[in-house]
Amino acid sequence: GAGGGGMGGLLNGAEVGSEAKKLLETDADAYTWAAAAIGSQNAASYQLGTGAPVMAIGGFNGTDPSPTLAQFKKYVADGRIHYFIGGGAGGGMGGDSGSASQITSWVEDNFEEVTVGSATFYDLTSPTA
Repeated sequence: GAGGGGMGGLLNGAEVGSEAKKLLETDADAYTWAAAAIGSQNAASYQLGTGAPVMAIGGFNGTDPSPTLAQFKKYVADGRIHYFIGGGAGGGMGGDSGSASQITSWVEDNFEEVTVGSATFYDLTSPTA
């Protein structure tokens, strides 16, 4: 192929578009984490793409129980995380009982979804209920 190889957005992590980059960089210094994403590959792509800290939920591939749902809720309540990045690893991996899927479900049920480019973000400072 033309050029071949490439790393596909860093080891299958996300491609960070300019709109997503702008969204995450806005007021990033006001938060401990500009965003949280499932799995360290996904989080690393956004962190490297923006220079802003991004929490990796569930460790390397999203299956580690860190943080727990209770810990994540506290971080959100304390205003420490601005956005949750939807999609990513986690979907079919490890079933639906892990912390990552519990956190994803809680975020999807309680926060407004915003699509930016090909990515889905949830503003954790703006609950729907």
